[in-house]
Amino acid sequence: MRFVIGRGVDAGTDQTGHVGQYRALDGSEGANLYLDLDSPHATLIVGKRGYGKSFTLGVVAEELARVSGVAPVIVDPMGVFSTLAAPAEGEPVPADVVDEPSISADVLDPRSWCSLLGLSPESAAGALVWEAAQEAESLETMRRHVEGSDAPEVDRRAAINHLSLADSWDVFDPDGLDAATLSSGAVSVVDVSGLDSAPMNAVCRGIGEGLYRARVDETIDRLPWLLIDEAHTFFAGVAKAALHTILTRGRAPGVSLVLATQRPSAVSETAISQSDVLISHRLTAEADLEALAAAQPIYLNESLKERLPTEPGEVVVIDDATETVHAARIRVRDTPHGGDSPSARDVAGLE
Repeated sequence: MRFVIGRGVDAGTDQTGHVGQYRALDGSEGANLYLDLDSPHATLIVGKRGYGKSFTLGVVAEELARVSGVAPVIVDPMGVFSTLAAPAEGEPVPADVVDEPSISADVLDPRSWCSLLGLSPESAAGALVWEAAQEAESLETMRRHVEGSDAPEVDRRAAINHLSLADSWDVFDPDGLDAATLSSGAVSVVDVSGLDSAPMNAVCRGIGEGLYRARVDETIDRLPWLLIDEAHTFFAGVAKAALHTILTRGRAPGVSLVLATQRPSAVSETAISQSDVLISHRLTAEADLEALAAAQPIYLNESLKERLPTEPGEVVVIDDATETVHAARIRVRDTPHGGDSPSARDVAGLE
């Protein structure tokens, strides 16, 4: 039997990715398991630390990089996915690493600018930033707009100080990342590990908005797949709005989203309910189990908690497109995995 997650049984394996093997009750490996990479999907990968969620995300990224017609982009908050550009076992994995990402300031709407800078839109400084974001296209022109306003000096100074803070992050550039750059066909690894939460969220928001708009406006042909590790980090900032847009409206223009997190309870209910593919490693925190149980499909005859695996690399896959559940083991990465934790034993050279 050949099964393609998101497509069905005995489906063709064109435009698919080999992600693992079926796992029998005795622990032995069975037939290959494939993931549909042809149609748009919302996928949620969960698991407690050390059980393989980032590894699984890397496997999906490898497969996407080898498929034609897609534009995979991975937002990397931990700096572990640059290894996708390393030599691979077997078929090469085309990858481009962006280690100093930037976006255009006009990607953020006025409300997002206020949220990003911690300003209330009703405050005097917040109102100035709001107005500047409506009228200006770059951080520099936003600053000039504030400086040229007739607002009281104390309010102008406060707004300028906040814009100067944003400028210090070095993530706003009129020539920053755009959809055309990110749709080369290779997997684009956007390393945001050197950024604090606010600028990290800004970059993710810019990428998500840019890819979605480009498909709506039909300025790119390839179908974007946005992959995000530590996804809970981005549901607590300005990136959340862009992610919700893709989750709820991305299917029509052909934009896919793959979220990986060790804390499913910290992502939004929309992220869980809108995901048509759930890949779960081991989970033990009650809040995380409850978050998934709240969206458990009726065709899962027993509780998800009872189906969860116990060993690293093992997963249970819930495929809502075909209303099926699968026990599997994720295949070995073809490129080095950068997410392993160091140990004192390794440093000391001990066996």
